[in-house]
Amino acid sequence: MFVALAVVCDEFFVPSLEVITEVLNISEDVAGATFMAAGGSAPELFTSFIGVFIANSNVGIGTIVGSAVFNILFVIGMCALFSKGVLVLTWWPLFRDVTFYSISLACLIGFFIDKWIDWWEALILLLCYISYVLFMKFNQDFEDFVKSRLNGNKVTSMRSRDNLIRESGSPTPRPVGNSSMEENSPSPPPQVTILIFT
Repeated sequence: MFVALAVVCDEFFVPSLEVITEVLNISEDVAGATFMAAGGSAPELFTSFIGVFIANSNVGIGTIVGSAVFNILFVIGMCALFSKGVLVLTWWPLFRDVTFYSISLACLIGFFIDKWIDWWEALILLLCYISYVLFMKFNQDFEDFVKSRLNGNKVTSMRSRDNLIRESGSPTPRPVGNSSMEENSPSPPPQVTILIFT
């Protein structure tokens, strides 16, 4: 079964997804949040429809939540465990998806408190997903903005005032005094430090 799934995904699903993204001219982030997610969650979707509308049971909800737990814990853990090299990850996709996932779970828990989901609650859940897709549309812009804000006050270099004066070619100022002792005594090194931010 696992070999069959690998063959289907590698030979049919991924190439079809690449063609769809090229024809519709959409980014890979949006494709992953829509087509890839729909293809991966299709079994849970049909199981939920059968459980809710045909079998009249709550197996659909358990399937969706259990599948999410399986994907987060088991799939990621197995991939990292059997990886031949070190997996280099970036913090932004994790931060982005965990934020939306936490908001969605908070809404879901709040709606399940009364053991009943109204139409407007279902609409809010659907709007949460639409907002996620729209966010993925401008994902690169949001990522650049957040990273620029986080790195805006980062100190990149430190140079003393004495080094700046020598680089500019200006003479080092000498102390002014009336006594010969003050004139012959060496001036202390400057202690002013200039921080350069980028």
